[in-house]
Amino acid sequence: MVRLGFIIGLIAIIGVVLSGFSASRVYEQEAAIQRIALGRAIDVHASQVQDRLTERELLGRVASGLFRKPSVIKADMLQPLRSSIYTFKTDFVLATWVARLKPEEVPAAEAELTKAGFPDPTVRDYDGKPLDLSSPVPLDVVMDVEPRNAETMALTGRMLDHDPVLGRTFAQALAEGQPHVSDPVPLTGSGPVGVVLAAPVMNTDSSDIVGFVTFSYRLATLMLTNDDLSLFSVVLKDPSREGYELVADESGEITSRVAPEGANPMIVRTVTFGNRDWSLAYYPKIDPYDRAQKMALIIGLAGLALTLIVCGLFGYVSYSNIRLRREIQMRIGFERRLTAVIDELNHRVKNILAVIQSIVTRTLRHGSDLDVARELLIGRIHAMSNVVSLLSDSQWQGVMLKGLFEGRAIPHADRIEVDGPDIAVSARAAQSLSLLFFELASHSDEGLAVVGKHPRVVANWTVTGDGKDATFHFRWEEFNTSAATRRPDSEFGIILLDRVAPEALGGTSKRYFTDISYVYELTAPLDTVVDVYERDRTGQITAPVRPPRKSPKQPR
Repeated sequence: MVRLGFIIGLIAIIGVVLSGFSASRVYEQEAAIQRIALGRAIDVHASQVQDRLTERELLGRVASGLFRKPSVIKADMLQPLRSSIYTFKTDFVLATWVARLKPEEVPAAEAELTKAGFPDPTVRDYDGKPLDLSSPVPLDVVMDVEPRNAETMALTGRMLDHDPVLGRTFAQALAEGQPHVSDPVPLTGSGPVGVVLAAPVMNTDSSDIVGFVTFSYRLATLMLTNDDLSLFSVVLKDPSREGYELVADESGEITSRVAPEGANPMIVRTVTFGNRDWSLAYYPKIDPYDRAQKMALIIGLAGLALTLIVCGLFGYVSYSNIRLRREIQMRIGFERRLTAVIDELNHRVKNILAVIQSIVTRTLRHGSDLDVARELLIGRIHAMSNVVSLLSDSQWQGVMLKGLFEGRAIPHADRIEVDGPDIAVSARAAQSLSLLFFELASHSDEGLAVVGKHPRVVANWTVTGDGKDATFHFRWEEFNTSAATRRPDSEFGIILLDRVAPEALGGTSKRYFTDISYVYELTAPLDTVVDVYERDRTGQITAPVRPPRKSPKQPR
């Protein structure tokens, strides 16, 4: 009996020890899983917020850069930008043109506002009171708004220097010469709470700031959107009041509250917008340790109840531990791979944005005609958009070279005879070649040539050599054209043709006129052109993309 009791006691002790050990392990692992899931969800949200903020700051920089020698005494300065700013789809509430006027320019500004049909053309203070124009200090006056409606048009003519929030924002942007964002403020009077991004506009003839392009955004959709099914709630640390937080409810209404005592946020993330840092605090909606505690309790009770089969229980717990450990390792591995993919995507997006910024800057410089520059800018960005779409479809593993000659991205594609081997070019080469093809096609003669016909355009390429000595040769030739009939290449086009494209491919280029044609040739090592993962699919195709049209034989 004593021996039996001893054995039973021993089994009970073993069962308690095993149950306690199992419960502890399950608790730690479940808590780790919950913390990882919650932390990852917060990181994704903060990354998405930063991406939205970056897009909106980019819109402000692009919009301010599109101005060419602006006349500040005009009430329709946003007219050339309307199609461009809506293309970004950044859901701004209000865009305004705020001009820096000298006191003696106020009568002319009021005349412009009257001519534009705004309801109150009087230049006045931000609260509607008359201005004292005896001071020589320039005035920041709203001269144009977008969209135009009864509520927004009433804002024109207001001088914002004395506004307690926007006045500081303009002063900061003026001092830094960079876009600056305001503290949270009600938009359009009593509208929703948001922030105003002020981008200074420089005079192209000097470094003086002649005004500001502003964009107003709702704070709820910009940073504080909270999902009912989310694992956390997010608040914004109020930059204007220490110890206060801004929080959005389900309908998007923003309220201010005192930071709750004893309820510290799980994670605080900092995002950058308008040359300022914003702190987002994340509060978990569900205690990450609650599920772990429940699981540990169940395992402990089960272990105590099944002490007679402790070996089986121990085996089950061991198997469960291995399974949970593998799941954690798999999740951690997935997190690392996903982080690497996101980093790579951010890198590619930054590169594309840098290319677009270079296109915009070089297209709209040196006093170029605004209409021509706008058409070229739209076409170049369309060419970039087309190649990005093709690369996205191929998961950035390269595209077929002939696919870059699609009609939706290349002007006069129906008049281009394309011939060459079926080559899968790399992502980097595809971006350079897409802009190159657009530049060549957009500058081909659209009128009648000297022989009374449109130019006949032939684009062909060949590959010579084998292995590391393989060389890519590209030739573009426009027949029935000459230096007198062909539109000259733009400054951006010359840089692209002679320097950017050859350097990107590690090759050389040349362009010249023959007696009957204009020729552009590009030579580069094949290794810098083709996609290494698709090189096995690169084959020789002798037939052109489309059958050549039947027409009288052209002189060559």
